[in-house]
Amino acid sequence: MLRPPMGLSPPTCGVSPPSEVLPARKAPPICDAHRAPQPCGSPRSGPSCRPGSPAPGAPLNPAPPAPPAPSPPRPRARPRPPIGARRAGVAGGSRGGGAGGAQCLLSALQSAVSGLFTMDGHDSPQTPKGSLRKFLEQLSGAGKAIGVLTSGGDAQGMNAAVRAVVRMGIYVGAKVYFIYEGYQGMVDGGSNIVEADWESVSSILQVGGTIIGSARCQDFRTREGRLKAACNLVQLGITSLCVIGGDGSLTGAHIFQTEWSGLLEELARDGKISTEQVQKHGHLNVVGMVGSIDNDFCGTDMTIGTDSALHRIIEVVDAIMTTAQSHQRTFVLEVMGRHCGYLALVSALACGADWVFLPESPPEEGWQENMCIKLSENRARKKRLNIIIVAEGAIDTQNKPITSEQIKELVVTQLGYDTRVTILGHVQRGGTPSAFDRILASRMGVEAVVALLQATPETPACVVSLSGNQAVRLPLMECVQMTQEVQKAMDERRFKDAVRLRGRSFENNLNTYKRLAIKLPDSEIPKSNCNVGVVNVGAPAAGMNAAVRAAVRVGISEGHKMFAVYDGFEGFAKGQIKEIGWGDVGGWTGQGGSILGTKRTLPGKYLEDIAAQMRTHGISALLIIGGFEAYLGLLELLAARQKHEEFCVPMVMVPATVSNNVPGSDFSIGADTALNTITDTCDRIKQSASGTKRRVFIIETMGGFCGYLANMGGLAAGADAAYIFEEPFDIRDLQSNVEHLTEKMKTSIQRGLVLRNESCSENYTTDFIYQLYSEEGKGVFDCRKNVLGHMQQGGAPSPFDRNFGTKISARAMQWISSKLRESVGKGKKFLSEDSVCVLGISKRTLLFQPVAELKKETDFEHRIPKEQWWLKLRPLMKILAKYKVSFEVSDASQLEPVQPRGPEEPAAI
Repeated sequence: MLRPPMGLSPPTCGVSPPSEVLPARKAPPICDAHRAPQPCGSPRSGPSCRPGSPAPGAPLNPAPPAPPAPSPPRPRARPRPPIGARRAGVAGGSRGGGAGGAQCLLSALQSAVSGLFTMDGHDSPQTPKGSLRKFLEQLSGAGKAIGVLTSGGDAQGMNAAVRAVVRMGIYVGAKVYFIYEGYQGMVDGGSNIVEADWESVSSILQVGGTIIGSARCQDFRTREGRLKAACNLVQLGITSLCVIGGDGSLTGAHIFQTEWSGLLEELARDGKISTEQVQKHGHLNVVGMVGSIDNDFCGTDMTIGTDSALHRIIEVVDAIMTTAQSHQRTFVLEVMGRHCGYLALVSALACGADWVFLPESPPEEGWQENMCIKLSENRARKKRLNIIIVAEGAIDTQNKPITSEQIKELVVTQLGYDTRVTILGHVQRGGTPSAFDRILASRMGVEAVVALLQATPETPACVVSLSGNQAVRLPLMECVQMTQEVQKAMDERRFKDAVRLRGRSFENNLNTYKRLAIKLPDSEIPKSNCNVGVVNVGAPAAGMNAAVRAAVRVGISEGHKMFAVYDGFEGFAKGQIKEIGWGDVGGWTGQGGSILGTKRTLPGKYLEDIAAQMRTHGISALLIIGGFEAYLGLLELLAARQKHEEFCVPMVMVPATVSNNVPGSDFSIGADTALNTITDTCDRIKQSASGTKRRVFIIETMGGFCGYLANMGGLAAGADAAYIFEEPFDIRDLQSNVEHLTEKMKTSIQRGLVLRNESCSENYTTDFIYQLYSEEGKGVFDCRKNVLGHMQQGGAPSPFDRNFGTKISARAMQWISSKLRESVGKGKKFLSEDSVCVLGISKRTLLFQPVAELKKETDFEHRIPKEQWWLKLRPLMKILAKYKVSFEVSDASQLEPVQPRGPEEPAAI
């Protein structure tokens, strides 16, 4: 999300002088300054007010400041725990009865903690030796003017990107201008270029399309049009441009930048601008963000809008499948993608379609007969429906179009099946953006402003992209040229090159789909004589069934016998084990929960029975799909190898939990679905107050001690605060948030949103926070509270979770097969620790990490990793909610080559 900064220690707030290099330290404690987000203009000093840390917008001194004289330490209320350590509650604190009790406790605690908190020398942020950390506070937007425009086709999430650019620009002290109607507004000027303020982007996060309009502009293609555009920008001092659009829009921005100095000289000769203006605004910096539902831009794993378009498609497919099943019909669905088949491919992968047609990978000669055979075979397996997905730009190997009507006629004529055609059209562009797109667009928007602040006159135009789960900057024209190479390869019928140029994400999806959709005859599959067990462990998570389906089908295609273990380790011990076939998992991708059944029981007390069952069924390898219980269970099975040789087999875990708290992976199956549930619910809750008086909503999310859902849900829903266990807070922080909301409600903004992780604090409960806000907000706003509960675990899995679960589980089975092949004919027992692994995404890489090595990275008491990548995004939510915080910007400060090749296995989301 976007969607899309991993494995990093949480952000801290003290800023080192630019030349300072600090020694390494593993898990730095959260500094006092980071604990409490402060509203801009708050009378109480905020995180960015630490000595040596300039406030946002303040110029960076060229030389590091002299270190301040040491001061005697002041007493602190209680020691700061490191990340993951439990922080003791307030001694003697009680919730009291009603709002009055909250007010009494507030007053008492304010007196108790007054003047006790201060920063000392031990809170300085640490960084690896030899590296130089960069912070937002060291950049200034003072004197800069940024223009933001959306161009080309609209995409959900564009508004989130516009909001992030505007608020981040204002935060660093720059002026930000809306350029309405894309390049046409830039050429026309006048009222089409308007300065934006903080409130002008309020309540647009959940709105689809683009509030500043988009248009295709012929005038900008001419030099005369670009002269007019340059004149309009110079008059307002705009020399930084943020363009949100596709490859055509970004190409136009690149041409504009290369011509800029010549355009200004020509305008000066014509007397339209002064020579002083030429000198002052002599260079233009351009940063692009890719907004396109087709995901047709090379260099990024996901473009803004793609995930939301997949949501629209999957909603329709799920609805159609019920009616198709009732009447035993075949449905041909046409989706967008004139030049790119990404939407068709991923929706086919996410719904288990029988056949898919793509422009990059046309079907081989004789596809008509092959398709009809495949459809009839599926019907013979008692499948009551067929789904065929067609990209609107689908072609055959001779570059001739393949239309949905052609396919319908073929099926009716050859098979006589009742067939219907559904063309989704522009419904794919509409609707509210998904949580992934909101987070992706917010991250990209903030990164775009940072890139503009760091740009020099020599900096080439760049595009902010998503690689794995990390924001990167790539040379704009290299990406555009590679995108154009794809079309050229298709025109020249070099389809393998076209697929390769699309990137690793597209190529992986295509290979996985082919493997799962088409079953080879049994006679063509070499038998491995290995039995592989698949078990779900822990709480159910949406996407588990898609993972099981992928594992079963890949295992069968590798020649293994696949065994389903029902009801977790408890069912394993009781012998609830059954061989499962290719057709048994048909239609599983779209179903929520766990069809195999799952329990939280650990294997410790059943080791004898589980070993006996593995011996009875000849289990040669084990795939475990689940959450933290699955992780603990894997550790117990590893420890039991000395007593039970049956456990000396390859074992791998695929993370699946809404809490996203499994060490070794940045993402877990099910977390995206839960995040979308939270985001949708917050949207509806905020809308419920529309037209009423000012109101603040307190929302409690799941996650145990892991604050992922609260933090990322807050970023996606535009929350004002999110209370999490990983960042301890006290009564002063609560008071600061109340004051911030009070100030906010004095503007035109009428609604506030506060999220709270269910286990963030023993004493500051949801009821307490609700009562506190209700009491302190009297006369300004009223409060409502909602506990979302288990609705976050239910529902159909999101496209992301279906796709992620399918691909990661398929990869896990390939790993198991490679391990089993190593032991063929050797009678090898697997005793090494690297035969028991967790498979997950770390930054840009797909990693198999031995579970024994992950122990040192785990806080077992609170069931969370000691370091969590998403904590680095926490300042983004606060900045976009108008709090002053410190924000590290080191990750993506340099341009990277497009598609770098390295030894690591890429992790395409």
